[in-house]
Amino acid sequence: MSATPHHRDPALRGRVIAVVLALVVLWPTLVVTEFKPWILFDAQSLSATGRFLADFLVPAHSAEFLDMLLRETWNTIAIATAGLALALLGAIPATLIINERLSISALGTGRMRPVAIIVRQTVRWLLVILRSVPELVWALLFVRIIGLGPTAGVLAIALTYSGMLGKVYAEILESSDAHASDTLLANGAGRLNALLYGALPEAASELMSYTVYRWECAIRGSVVMGFVGAGGLGQRMDESMKMLAGAEVSSMLLVFVLLVALADQFSKVLRRRLG
Repeated sequence: MSATPHHRDPALRGRVIAVVLALVVLWPTLVVTEFKPWILFDAQSLSATGRFLADFLVPAHSAEFLDMLLRETWNTIAIATAGLALALLGAIPATLIINERLSISALGTGRMRPVAIIVRQTVRWLLVILRSVPELVWALLFVRIIGLGPTAGVLAIALTYSGMLGKVYAEILESSDAHASDTLLANGAGRLNALLYGALPEAASELMSYTVYRWECAIRGSVVMGFVGAGGLGQRMDESMKMLAGAEVSSMLLVFVLLVALADQFSKVLRRRLG
């Protein structure tokens, strides 16, 4: 019997070239970042990691610790919620301004007035600036200005998330069916009425889903900002990690996972009711 001929993979050369190019690009970045994974296998590192993980497997559950954990968890939720509420106060008016679907000056002609264009672009750039600066950077700035505590975290979330929410809200509304809002504007309704009774009902489910998702992100962000002194669960976790208290960190991470899971379920319930 004749042997089955072996055909060479026609894409082999391209794959080899891609792998080589990836290594050529990756190697300088590893050198610049001083990437040294073998440090993890140092005897001292392994000893410290072993002690930490041994404590990690049994979460802390003393009455005093659980009382502190409950209090700081509530503070974290409060920081995220207050920050998101302030962000909405800035994002909603910004959405109303930059949404081209709600432009009264463009009625009939389809062309906006120069003043409307300038105002709209100014607000757009403001939103770009706000969301370009991570909340962690804002938190560092406010900690330096007003000191340690939750206020820095609330303001940091409010500024960054107002930029994010304003942009995404406008995109969601502009991608929805514009028939109802166009009809209202054409019959003399104001921008706010066109938004509330025309565009909003069509996009309510998607808007609410994104808002709850951002609230979930704000909870995660408030934990991270706690590491720079912005209060909440993150600040306590930073203290426990510095002391290599694995049991305490384990309990905090479990609470953190639970918070995110509850936010996800809350989002699903809202989507079902609004859908």
